[in-house]
Amino acid sequence: MAPMDDLLLPVVDEDGAPFWEYAAQGELRVQACAAPDCGRLRFPPRPCCPHCQSFDSEWRVMSGRGRIWSYVLPHPPLLPAYAAQAPYNAVIVELADAPEIRLVGNVISGPDAPLNSVDPARLRIGAAVKAVFCPVSPDAPPLVRWLLER
Repeated sequence: MAPMDDLLLPVVDEDGAPFWEYAAQGELRVQACAAPDCGRLRFPPRPCCPHCQSFDSEWRVMSGRGRIWSYVLPHPPLLPAYAAQAPYNAVIVELADAPEIRLVGNVISGPDAPLNSVDPARLRIGAAVKAVFCPVSPDAPPLVRWLLER
């Protein structure tokens, strides 16, 4: 497995910091407008609701379940740390309890598994997945990755 220090890690900004703080607690949360007449979910996080322009927000707990909306198997040329793990997958997951929200990640076989731990032949559009939080570095938040549900 490639050292995690060589993989690209998220850049935590002010708007997205709560997402990563909740992930560190093992919770998948999505930002929502807290205006009484709106309440719409939004991702990626941002300071203002794109629907009603309110600056009031809250973070709602999601079930962590979803379905593969799309996926790709990256091919060379790849960054060296990723080339060492090819073939691996990159997926877009539509959240079960918020279908308008889609998150990017990887399907893996377990929280400490490498990116190439799932046979690409097992991936299907619409396959049920569940979020898992993967520690990658003491200086970085855990990444949200996905396990295939049976």
